[in-house]
Amino acid sequence: MTHPLAADSAPGLSWRGLETRVGLDALPAFHRAFLRWRGVEGTESMPLRRVQQRVEAELNRMVQAGLAVREGDDWHLTPGALEGFGAAPSLMQG
Repeated sequence: MTHPLAADSAPGLSWRGLETRVGLDALPAFHRAFLRWRGVEGTESMPLRRVQQRVEAELNRMVQAGLAVREGDDWHLTPGALEGFGAAPSLMQG
């Protein structure tokens, strides 16, 4: 089965595009869910600025692991990079 986010674009899913689809109101919850999925502890008590910093750090780790490519201020995720991240599709539907 193809991941629901994998087919968004040929070069990979744009992280900034995904954030736009999630929407401003749901973005903090989306970021915290992403960090929990990546194994970061204490996300609920982190200030929003720190959450954003940690999201970018995790995206950079994904680049190092070959799961994403950084282009300017965006990251393009490879197909399947968000496999198992159940919050992505559910938050995008809201």
